[in-house]
Amino acid sequence: MAFEGLSDKLSNAFQKLRSKGRLTENDVKESMREIRLALLEADVSYKVVKDFTKQVTARAVGADVLESLTPAQMIVKIVNEELCRLMGSENQKIQISSSPPTVVMLVGLQGAGKTTNGAKLAGLMQKQGKRPLLAACDVYRPAAIKQLEVVGEKLGIEVFQMGTSNPVDIAKAAVEYAKKHGFDMVFLDTAGRLHIDEALMEELKAIKAAVEPAEIMLVVDAMTGQDAVNAAQSFNDLLDIDSVMLTKLDGDARGGAALSVKAITGKPIKFAGMGEKLDQIEPFYPDRMASRILGMGDVLTLIEKAEQAMDAKKAKELEERLKNNKFTLTDYYDQLMQLKGMGSLDEILGMMPGMNSAAMKNVKVDEGALTRTEAIILSMTPYERENPSCLNHSRKRRIAAGSGVKVEEINKLLKSYEMMRNMIRQFSAPGAKKKMKRMGKGGFPNLGGMGGFPGF
Repeated sequence: MAFEGLSDKLSNAFQKLRSKGRLTENDVKESMREIRLALLEADVSYKVVKDFTKQVTARAVGADVLESLTPAQMIVKIVNEELCRLMGSENQKIQISSSPPTVVMLVGLQGAGKTTNGAKLAGLMQKQGKRPLLAACDVYRPAAIKQLEVVGEKLGIEVFQMGTSNPVDIAKAAVEYAKKHGFDMVFLDTAGRLHIDEALMEELKAIKAAVEPAEIMLVVDAMTGQDAVNAAQSFNDLLDIDSVMLTKLDGDARGGAALSVKAITGKPIKFAGMGEKLDQIEPFYPDRMASRILGMGDVLTLIEKAEQAMDAKKAKELEERLKNNKFTLTDYYDQLMQLKGMGSLDEILGMMPGMNSAAMKNVKVDEGALTRTEAIILSMTPYERENPSCLNHSRKRRIAAGSGVKVEEINKLLKSYEMMRNMIRQFSAPGAKKKMKRMGKGGFPNLGGMGGFPGF
């Protein structure tokens, strides 16, 4: 994910502070120098870095910090709060028009992922009970209209298009079509360029004047660093944008765009594209992103992902089975499929607190393990899934041949299954509620239990 290098460097700086116990003003200034270098290497705007470190230093050298019993923790808290402020403090939602349809105008440079991520956003709104329409206003890029139609079909969202007509006329016609056919949101996929030019901006200004969008959302590629910030500033100067969507935040981007764009434009980041799949888009929460950057995890987003992936009916059935102390490979498979629906293992691991610690650097993630596990379990008979103890060597050889793996892989799976079953028994045992309460007070369980999931 983006920010990994920045997270490592900030963790090192904080570790040096913790190792000193009591801090002096020079200790703080030395750590600020390291933080400043880490931010600059992450491609954060120089002006933003200068203002950020000045603000943190002013707060960190106060008597209440230096005389605290835990000054290093106080400084981490200050950095966390300032990172939140830098990225906008709180999540902001799309401005909904009082008279439907709400028109969202998507703008940005070519290659930022505007078409796909605009469709993802429409899909997210659809899940929230809206009825969106996608409008193909990019008549210049080859296959742009076809691309929008393909992603629209996959998401079950209608696409309005008029071929290579005038984009302003298409936008106006799309809004009228939405009014007549009961769509409450219209997402205008406008044209982009490899760089900002006068013709592009004049066209976008004309569309803005013609349809008066409730929101102009700039789609920015997080991988482009300072170029993304410069583009954001230009679009904002010429169009007065309302918000920003960052794409490709799942990549190895240095992260400078996310930390600079709000400070430079004054406009909030509202959404983040987190992968190539059409459901991999998230509302942007500055406080959660700050926690991820500082290695504190992002438990709230992890819980939300789990809730979205959870099958309520199967969860109820599993609860009944656990009451009877029954947890089979069928149940194990169902849990893995829900885990798979939450995203990549790396992404899930990155949301867990403490994953930037030195000990956690040795955790290995095998993304193909879930696929192999799925193949193995599906190669078993229903009886074998319900009664794993019957799996003798000959049965294992048959399953291995059917799933294209070695017998050793089946033994690994059975070991993982046993670990998971034992962990469930622990939390079903007397006194488990007290243990859970201790966890809720900060005693987060060690990740040895993650060995029950294939891939770790």
